[in-house]
Amino acid sequence: MEDHQQNQEDLDRAYAAKQPFATKEQIESLVQHYPTPFHLYDEAGIRKNMEAIRDAFAWNPGFKEYFAVKANPNPRLISILREYGCGADCSSDTELMIARSLGITGSDIMFSSNNTPAADFALASELGATINFDDITHIDFFERTAGAVPKTVSCRFNPGGLFQLANGIMDNPGDSKYGMTEEQLFDAYRMLKEKGAETFGLHAFLASNTVTNEYYPALARILFDLARRLQEETGCRVGFINLSGGVGIPYRPEQQANDIRAIGEGVRRAYEEILVPAGMDDVAVFAEMGRFVMGPYGCLVTRAIHTKDIYKHYVGVDANACNLIRPAMYGAYHHVTVVGQPGGPDKTHASADAVYDIVGNLCENNDKFAVDRAMPHIDIGDLLVIHDTGAHGHSMGYNYNGRLRSAEVLLRSDGTDELIRRAERPDDYFATLDVLPEGRALINACRDCGGKDE
Repeated sequence: MEDHQQNQEDLDRAYAAKQPFATKEQIESLVQHYPTPFHLYDEAGIRKNMEAIRDAFAWNPGFKEYFAVKANPNPRLISILREYGCGADCSSDTELMIARSLGITGSDIMFSSNNTPAADFALASELGATINFDDITHIDFFERTAGAVPKTVSCRFNPGGLFQLANGIMDNPGDSKYGMTEEQLFDAYRMLKEKGAETFGLHAFLASNTVTNEYYPALARILFDLARRLQEETGCRVGFINLSGGVGIPYRPEQQANDIRAIGEGVRRAYEEILVPAGMDDVAVFAEMGRFVMGPYGCLVTRAIHTKDIYKHYVGVDANACNLIRPAMYGAYHHVTVVGQPGGPDKTHASADAVYDIVGNLCENNDKFAVDRAMPHIDIGDLLVIHDTGAHGHSMGYNYNGRLRSAEVLLRSDGTDELIRRAERPDDYFATLDVLPEGRALINACRDCGGKDE
């Protein structure tokens, strides 16, 4: 008990401080070897968090975290999670290939896709993955594509309407393209049973990035009761219930971090109140917490390269939305720290003049990491850390304006560093044009210019 409490207190302090997990000296040393921008990951933090997740759900012998590969598909990082028994939640054939390259096959893969191409189903079937059907029409499509329905299957549920907790509306499942209605779900179970399925799973994702300990327990109660009715009315054996993702992280410094131990205890109470009396005390609980697992343990290290004063004060950095699209796409908040200076929008160290838009170099006006952000004074050459990019950071990168995606670096637990993905080079960008003479010429010209691994 004391170890659990100490672990959570350590995580709370890390969130609350909103300081980089790397020291000023470490970051200044890293930029000597890895040109900015680059994504940096904290192995020690990842491991401590996985221990907390494992302990929080230890009451359920079948518990398994299926890390959402879409959140961060770097094989080196997934290999760390594998040490804690994590499987892989995959959504495409490419993500399935990543899993296969790490020796992740069979029931260690949860294949949760939507609008699924035939090739994706075929590879998932070949690897023996658990298929999580998003739509009732996919059952026949899968059978035509990949052959017989597997013995173990899952279905995704969408209750429609609004999903809300006591503190207000959390999300709008009725406006989501994912999952089946309750009526379709019952029909799908019966259909799958007729086609030979023997063990059934239930999955739902009702809200994104919830910063409350109540989300998982509330979702669990919905799914546990639904699973009980499904088993009673269809005769299908429910073997697992997948709470999916949605457990969020505090991107803003004033937010309180989720307590994974309290979340696990809330799910346990729901389990004992609903499933145990129904004779379903052997049901495994699964999760797919990509953001919670990895988000706080990555950051984007970038450097101020320009300042501009017109109607606002701008600081231009050498990163852009190709490296981190969330602020541009969603208006999402990511905390920004000037390395070596106090963090946070604290007026004691941020004068009225130190209010900036932190911007990238894309030809898009939404290419901004921060808007009207009160910060310490920033000079050209200063290093900045953009926090909480470990999930949906590098993985959502793209190449607009011909900008190239950055390197990824792992800060190992022993303080050493490891390049786990090199930065893209111009010849990578032009490689898909090699079917054209002009494309081959461009690639050769790039190589002649001396493009090297960094």
